[in-house]
Amino acid sequence: MRLTPITIGNITTENNVFLAPLAGYTNYPFRRLCKEYGVGLCYTEMVSAKGLKYGSENTQELLFTDGHEGVTAAQIFGNDPEIMRMACEHEKLQPFPIVDINMGCPVPKIYKNGEGSALLENPALAEKIVQECVKSGKIITVKFRIGINDKNLITTEFAKRMEGAGASLITIHGRTKDKVYAGEVHFQEIAAAKNAVKIPVIANGGVFSNADAEKLIQETGADGVMVARASLFDPQIFCELTNTPKENRLEMFQKQMKWTRQVCDERFTTVFMRKMAAFYVKGTRGAAAFKDRLFQAQTPDEILSIAAEIWSE
Repeated sequence: MRLTPITIGNITTENNVFLAPLAGYTNYPFRRLCKEYGVGLCYTEMVSAKGLKYGSENTQELLFTDGHEGVTAAQIFGNDPEIMRMACEHEKLQPFPIVDINMGCPVPKIYKNGEGSALLENPALAEKIVQECVKSGKIITVKFRIGINDKNLITTEFAKRMEGAGASLITIHGRTKDKVYAGEVHFQEIAAAKNAVKIPVIANGGVFSNADAEKLIQETGADGVMVARASLFDPQIFCELTNTPKENRLEMFQKQMKWTRQVCDERFTTVFMRKMAAFYVKGTRGAAAFKDRLFQAQTPDEILSIAAEIWSE
């Protein structure tokens, strides 16, 4: 795909290929890995604004960063404008010049709390949240879906409202809330929204190859693409999209393990890297047997030993 920089507020990214915020996955080591493979902008895992307000240690751990990953966006969720603004002003968000507001999460618990995709049904509140967050001085972006279901598509009007409220960029996941992560991406909905606003529009949904990314850009006219699930199976999809040299799978895994061990305890490292290895082994001969062994591993070194077997064949 054609690579171009994206200007978001007073920040310009290296290119228009972004890593989506993925709960449980886009921690610091994974973001750093993807950044090395060419990503223009990475997002943290989704962070609760209330969790920040009330000092949740779990929430704050999700926001670890350092200078190695460059400019990164933090994503927050919530439904109280004042608490959302306070989250933007929280010291833990100080390293993140861009704060993205989640208005697309389809998870039932989030939706029932009036957060995430529930805000698609309350555009006035969504506007107020963005307006308040802009007061924090952060660059505010919004990620949202095209509607709750196919009978209630709100993409264009919602996009205009977010722009009017002060958002500097919007990312549109081209599926409705009820489709979760399945079904066709509605190119025409993203295209209509792109034509209705002046701020950059990033298209999200269904990108598993360079051909997918090119089609998404061609069909929607979007300024860039955001990759989600495909990165979990192979972070080096970003090499394909950005013409960055690849390395072999074992070297990639060893690097991610090293960075995870540097910032996380052994228990988390073991559980997380078992999970990542299970993604990466997909399509490998004997994958099922390797997965069984991986999930029995009790230490990072055991996982590394199994990984060396997997990717030396």
